[in-house]
Amino acid sequence: MFIDRVKIKVKAGDGGNGVTAFRREKFIPRGGPSGGDGGVGGSLWMIADEGLNTLLHLRYNPEHKAERGRHGEGSNRYGKDGEDATVKVPVGTQVFDPETNELLCDFTEPGQKYLAAKGGKGGWGNSHFATATRQAPKYHYNGRPGGERELQLELKLLADVGLVGFPNAGKSTLISVISAAKPKIADYPFTTLEPNLGVVDMGEFRTFVVADIPGLIEGASEGAGLGDRFLRHVERTKLMLHLVDVSSLSGRDPISDYEIINRELTNYDANLGARPQIVVATKIDALDEPERLDALKKRAKKDKKPFFAISSVTSVGVKELVSAVAARLTEMAVEAKEAAEKLGAS
Repeated sequence: MFIDRVKIKVKAGDGGNGVTAFRREKFIPRGGPSGGDGGVGGSLWMIADEGLNTLLHLRYNPEHKAERGRHGEGSNRYGKDGEDATVKVPVGTQVFDPETNELLCDFTEPGQKYLAAKGGKGGWGNSHFATATRQAPKYHYNGRPGGERELQLELKLLADVGLVGFPNAGKSTLISVISAAKPKIADYPFTTLEPNLGVVDMGEFRTFVVADIPGLIEGASEGAGLGDRFLRHVERTKLMLHLVDVSSLSGRDPISDYEIINRELTNYDANLGARPQIVVATKIDALDEPERLDALKKRAKKDKKPFFAISSVTSVGVKELVSAVAARLTEMAVEAKEAAEKLGAS
């Protein structure tokens, strides 16, 4: 099950109490105060784990607590500090304050940490208050409570390439052909009900990650069909492959489908509409009307977008598409590096 939105409660450990105590040893009259301090409560940390790709493990375990500090004891014995606790989340998780909707942390790198709740300070024992004029203080401080809060977690998959298009446009079939991902494939709309990730191996230790986004339809940005629930997963992709079914059996107009999906992307986020995009005509093995393919190719050329025609079933054009995607990602990486260097120089 793919879960990309959960609410959790985190609680850091309370600080241990200080103690009021006096030395009572033979041959040591007026031994003086000996109350030790309480230990510091454990803090609660969140850490990005690249081995996770869903928030499912948090859905049924929504409360997380760190250990409290131990109380101080006599003979100036300090309480033990509480152990920190960690909550692992997938890379791509965003942490929000559920009341203000403020973004608190965005996990974009494996191993990235965030202090979700800080442990409470330990209280002082009465030995802390002894002075030359106050040699027998009979009071101490209690430990402070640890931080406690609710957090809204939302996952936005981190992928180099996002596959978008109408239901049954061939996204799941393509990702199953070019990677080891095994999504459900069937001949009916909305077969894919959750995003799938696949790693494409280009050899020589070169790879890129592809995300298969569940099919969009007209009005998706306003909640139609599966709605905009999965559109957030396209936000982080560097490049989009816009798959359009041109087969004669689809009964759909390729140009209309192409325009609708682009409109929904723009309606959801103007930046998505301007994201680099490669137009991919799919299912050409079932094409009986070449003019359908030609019309889409002309439209892509008009919009100055690269165009490929493929059949994932027969593998026609797939190798060329993958090579073009890898090349474009390399170009984009170089462009980003040059832009960063210019920004640093200025």
